[in-house]
This record gives sequence, C-alpha cells and structure tokens, in this order.
Amino acid sequence: MTITLPDMPGLYSLGEPAILLDHACGACAAGHLSRQAAADVAGVSRLDFDEVLDARRISDFTEEALAQDLETLRVLGFR
Repeated sequence: MTITLPDMPGLYSLGEPAILLDHACGACAAGHLSRQAAADVAGVSRLDFDEVLDARRISDFTEEALAQDLETLRVLGFR
C-alpha cells in the first residue's frame, strides 16, 4: 500500500519512520490494529512499540476488559 501525504515542510522534518510510528500508534489506539500489527507497520519490535505506547499513555485496556477481570477475581473468591 502506498500513502501519499501532502507536500508540507513539517512532514519532511518528521521523516518516514516517525510518520509510520505515529500512524501505527493512532491505528492501535483506535482499535484498528493489534499491538503486533501496529508494531509491524511501524517497523519496530513489539517490545519497543509497547514502550512507545506507554510513553504516549496509549492503552488498549477497556472497560470490558476491566469487567472481565473483576468477574474473574469474584469467581476466584477475591473481593
């Protein structure tokens, strides 16, 4: 796939790796890509991508996941 961006000086200063990383972070945050797929798009390891998401305070932990975790704890006898 080829993505054409507008001819803007600010984009040149970012460089392709930073643009790909920003795109991957946004796609992951929006739920369009898994963390592994987004790391692949960005061209970095999954561990490095997780560190970037953490630094940017991007989480894929949802209210649904929290509810499931709380239910699991309840079933296991934790309050």
